[in-house]
Amino acid sequence: MADREEQDTLLELLNSTPVVNGVAQDHLADPEAARSWLRAHGGSGAEDEIHGLVRARDALQDVVRGDSPATALAPFLKGLTSRPRLTPEGVSWEMDEIPADRRTAARAVLAWSDVQQTLPGRLRPCANPDCRLFLIDRSKTNKARWCSMAVCGNRMKARRHYQRTREAAAD
Repeated sequence: MADREEQDTLLELLNSTPVVNGVAQDHLADPEAARSWLRAHGGSGAEDEIHGLVRARDALQDVVRGDSPATALAPFLKGLTSRPRLTPEGVSWEMDEIPADRRTAARAVLAWSDVQQTLPGRLRPCANPDCRLFLIDRSKTNKARWCSMAVCGNRMKARRHYQRTREAAAD
């Protein structure tokens, strides 16, 4: 089971392509930035690993947005195996060694799977159509809609208010 840190790493990866001042960014496009990101998250930063992680990120974004089926993630798990281990708490599953160039991408897909199982429906894209970020809704009510209430939430509320004001003035 993925812990909170792995979920946060997944979210950070998904959110590595924000829109800033109306322009789409990719924080992993610069090889040095990607290498630094990977090293900070347990990777080696090798070129093969960077390419695999970017492909996994793009596939995960498409799956979370509903643009691709979950089966699009299969290539990132190909050849991986896990073994059961009995603990006092029950059975846990441990992955056999994952090749270094695929480790971070595979861990991201496994974290996504865990979020799907433990927090179903709570990983989703921001409801602001101009935003490309994602959120994991950890609220009790599961009604969070925006990646950030301070940014997207306020923008969307202001937009709706402006629209209502214009419609009322037109009547």
